[in-house]
Amino acid sequence: MILARAALERLREGNRRFVAGDRGGEALTTQARRNELTAGQEPFAAILGCSDSRVPVEIVFDQGLGDLFVIRVAGNIVAPSQVGSVEFAAEQFGTRLVVVLGHSQCGAIEATLAQLQHPTQKPSRNVQSIVDRVRPSLEGLLATELRHDPQALAHQAVRANIRASASQLRHGSKLIEQLIASDGLLVVGAEYSLETGVVEFFDGVP
Repeated sequence: MILARAALERLREGNRRFVAGDRGGEALTTQARRNELTAGQEPFAAILGCSDSRVPVEIVFDQGLGDLFVIRVAGNIVAPSQVGSVEFAAEQFGTRLVVVLGHSQCGAIEATLAQLQHPTQKPSRNVQSIVDRVRPSLEGLLATELRHDPQALAHQAVRANIRASASQLRHGSKLIEQLIASDGLLVVGAEYSLETGVVEFFDGVP
């Protein structure tokens, strides 16, 4: 089992390689690695990320097969199935680092802001369920001066949503709370920049 701080540094190092164009993860996708993983898995980090095709988690962190337990959903929202997936990774595989990974120019954030600022006909019930989970973390921002600066508002909205999702994971499960309190589990929030490729860890980082 890799401890949370060591896992966090491993992700940082992988992202630095990705940004520099010096990726090494291809070595971890070989036939030998596939054969090794048929006996089981021990992912060193669980990532709750957005489904956006521009943010492929293993590539962004330069990791290979079996390294990351990845949960992807539009807007990196937290619903019972996502909580259960994190619980599964932590309990079954001993994964001690959980990262909520949002990103710049997130469509789910943009859609939620648009609906808050200019209410129109609602989307499908299923898409609306995503918007409804993002909405609470953004409503307060529109009561500030950020409402006059669309770019700053979008940036802060992405981060507010990441913080909210990380908090929901930390406090939405007795199992996760117990592992945080007594077994070294760490839940952090991070933002991936589409423009630079850099992942910035900013919430809950020790």
